[in-house]
Amino acid sequence: MTLFTPAPDVADALATGAPVVALESTIITHGMPYPQNLDVARQVEADVRAGGGVPATMAVINGTLHVGLTDAALEDLAQARNVAKLSRADMAACIASGGTGATTVAATMIAARIAGIAVFATGGIGGVHQGAEASFDISADLMELAQTPVTVVAAGAKAILDIPKTLEVLETQGVPVIAFGQDDVPAFWSRSAGISAPLRMDSAAEIAAAHAQRAALGVPGGQLVANPIPAEDEIDRATLAPIIEQAARDADAHGITGKGVTPYLLQRIFELTEGRSLTANIALVRNNARLATQIATELCALQKDA
Repeated sequence: MTLFTPAPDVADALATGAPVVALESTIITHGMPYPQNLDVARQVEADVRAGGGVPATMAVINGTLHVGLTDAALEDLAQARNVAKLSRADMAACIASGGTGATTVAATMIAARIAGIAVFATGGIGGVHQGAEASFDISADLMELAQTPVTVVAAGAKAILDIPKTLEVLETQGVPVIAFGQDDVPAFWSRSAGISAPLRMDSAAEIAAAHAQRAALGVPGGQLVANPIPAEDEIDRATLAPIIEQAARDADAHGITGKGVTPYLLQRIFELTEGRSLTANIALVRNNARLATQIATELCALQKDA
């Protein structure tokens, strides 16, 4: 059984041991409208290439898992309608039924593992939702990090989440949370969540070495690299806190629950910040892609020296 179809440049990179960076596709199908989604997807892929890496945007198209998309396929996906949002629970079902779906963090990690790709760049991971003690709403991303050996570069957990509880779950599951270049955990649109990071590393080489050491020790799971948004693009916590609270109140007032909560909150925050949140989101995703490419390059160098 063929588990995936690689794009030609990804196939070449995997065969020659060149650095490859996995990218998710829900930011394309569920994150922003066309053609902005296509422009951003191309920008992020260009950032990986500029760093000497090969981008592998993941998606399931007509029942086939694609590891890397041609530009034509990327454009088709950016304009597609009724695309499923895939996580661990429904990825296999989508493939088996011949469906089309975009990959979340968890699904992208699974695709990366299957393809032999060690590094993945995204915006922010999912986590423990506010009020999870009553709803039990916890993202599958956290369990995926605990069991799938991929280093994930993100700007922390999304700021709408309960970040302390998210960090607690990651600690319980043995997932290293590495703040890049600072002592605090970043909070997506903001450089600091006001919480000290469990670990700090200041170079891509250190992070790559830690990834390789976990593999050598036989420790399951991946690493979360919490990469702060560039200072010039951030929205500080003091500005964001009342906006997030307002968005949460609005969601409650409209009876938004379950899977509808995150997209509603992100859209409402976009409105309340007059678009600043989306501008920041694009900046942090591109920043994460650049760091992920550096890590992938260092990891390839380690593997060649081994």
